[in-house]
Amino acid sequence: MGAPKPEQLWADMDYAHSRWRADPTAAFGAELDGELVGSNFATRWGSVGFFGPLSVRPDLWDQAIGQRLMEPVMACFRTWGVQHAGLFTFAHSPKHIGLYQKYGFWPRFLTAVMSKSVGPGTSPGTWSRYAEISEREQAGCLRACRTVTENSDPRDMP
Repeated sequence: MGAPKPEQLWADMDYAHSRWRADPTAAFGAELDGELVGSNFATRWGSVGFFGPLSVRPDLWDQAIGQRLMEPVMACFRTWGVQHAGLFTFAHSPKHIGLYQKYGFWPRFLTAVMSKSVGPGTSPGTWSRYAEISEREQAGCLRACRTVTENSDPRDMP
């Protein structure tokens, strides 16, 4: 991904722990000489299945480990009888797209992930709590919110 310090990229994220706790029977690992070198996780939400993150130790890329980690996930999806399966991957990576196409996944939505550096504001923002303004101001705020959302008063709804 071009991060200057890849080992610190998403260092505070813990994808594996939460996926393992959700369903340890859908957690798959690849070992080489007794060492964990890759992993993949399957998840089911009703009739929808998705997987990931699929990980392989970088020095072992291009050795079919990713493919071997896809096989039990696809078998898991068949066992679950999912009707729709998907994943999120790096749209700019032909390697990722090529791997997943081997298993019938094709790009559908290529989402641009964009960023902008955050700098100091040009003016200090002001805010107030709804509960701290007068009833007259509250009524005006409600009218403005209804205008923005094109919604009626929730008390009028069935």
